[in-house]
Amino acid sequence: MRHISLRPAAILVLGLVLAGCASAGAPTWTYPPAGASSAPAAAQAVAVPTMPMNMGTDAPAAVSSIAIEAFDLGFTPSTIAVPAPGTYDVSFHNTGSTLHDLTFADGTKVSADPGATVNGKVTVPAGGLSFLCSIPGHADAGMKGSVSVAGTTATASSAPAQSGTAAAGAPVADPAAPPYVLRDATAPAVLAGTVHDVDFPIIDKDITVAEGFVVHAWTFGGTVPGPTLRVHLGDTVRIHLTNQTQMSHSIDFHASQTAMNDQMVEIKPGDTFTYTFTADYAGVWMYHCGTAPALHHIANGMFGMVIVEPKGGLPKVDQEVAFVQSEWYLGAQGQPSDYAKANAAAPAPDFVVFNGVANQYKDNPIQVTTKGRVRVFVLDAGPNIDSSYHVVGTIFDTVVKEGIVLAHGNAQGWGSQAVDLAPAQGAIIEFSPQEDGMYPMVTHAFNFVGRGAIGIFMAGDGDPKN
Repeated sequence: MRHISLRPAAILVLGLVLAGCASAGAPTWTYPPAGASSAPAAAQAVAVPTMPMNMGTDAPAAVSSIAIEAFDLGFTPSTIAVPAPGTYDVSFHNTGSTLHDLTFADGTKVSADPGATVNGKVTVPAGGLSFLCSIPGHADAGMKGSVSVAGTTATASSAPAQSGTAAAGAPVADPAAPPYVLRDATAPAVLAGTVHDVDFPIIDKDITVAEGFVVHAWTFGGTVPGPTLRVHLGDTVRIHLTNQTQMSHSIDFHASQTAMNDQMVEIKPGDTFTYTFTADYAGVWMYHCGTAPALHHIANGMFGMVIVEPKGGLPKVDQEVAFVQSEWYLGAQGQPSDYAKANAAAPAPDFVVFNGVANQYKDNPIQVTTKGRVRVFVLDAGPNIDSSYHVVGTIFDTVVKEGIVLAHGNAQGWGSQAVDLAPAQGAIIEFSPQEDGMYPMVTHAFNFVGRGAIGIFMAGDGDPKN
């Protein structure tokens, strides 16, 4: 199979204030809220090679033309005053690390690649005009501004429509939403050989994340979490990514050792890229999209697990399962997650889940063998909430957390009741259910158990009295 690599792209910094955005299409509603609408977009201006302009400060100043600079993630100036209503030339310069756009409330839109300047025109009415970057999450992250006529203020009604913005109020379950798809919790087998070529198509997909709730997720491979990879220590992994969406994305494998500006690059819509790494260290590792705001891309489904076996591999057990804990911050039905909710200083997720769906392993208990050995690979993908992974009625006799080992059969008789994981931390856990029965797994932060962070291991027939 032939894979086309991108030429080096602008730096993507994996944080809340840096890297990528790209154009997003009009929203497709699964369950339309009242009053849902989208402003029409005008044709994009053609990029021209002009020099960067001095943008000044955020203080309004009367001008005869409009010059706006985009950076990651904001505009300067963000407030502009023009002397009178009328049509003005627009110069839009992008000093950010990826594509940004400037969308006015009347639908006028210009887009610029990193380092480029585009020219266009916009008609400013007497009431002024607001503008933003139309990519989901970017306006909420700060890419907003307004043009006013001297002596007036841009009216609230002149704000452009935002793709992916949540409807007012709490999310409401849609009784017509499709049922969720149960994720098989069985851990994958280790890949054969020492060099692995894996396809990761980047796909937008509507996913039911709890009964009655649909999210327009951004995914690796069409699932949330993305595919779990399992390899030997020292293996070479080549991930072939094809961006089938209308936004730019990227990927960061925590199991890799590579410079941020080498492979964590912007993958534009329609482009392909191959991310190559050697599995130098054993453990349970996270991967995720790093395009800014990374919080939004992770919160909307772009994450997954890599298992790297230690030297000599892992001993045989009766059953192996894999869980990724994560959070959903719901927007409107059928829309991406709500960035503003995810970005709150005191996170309050609508759901905390194992393997993408609330309560799925409570509804569908996982069968295990009484007195058998169960191995759990667990990762907290966050993006915000810690996990205290606990299985009721058991004691963990083996824990490998971020390379620190609690060994089975240790001379001092140590065990573990829960494994604490911060976002992006993983562990390998083993236990043996001692009698037939039901063994709930939870995060022991119990305020999230009622929000979906619960499942059940069923040992034997589930009845300890038989």
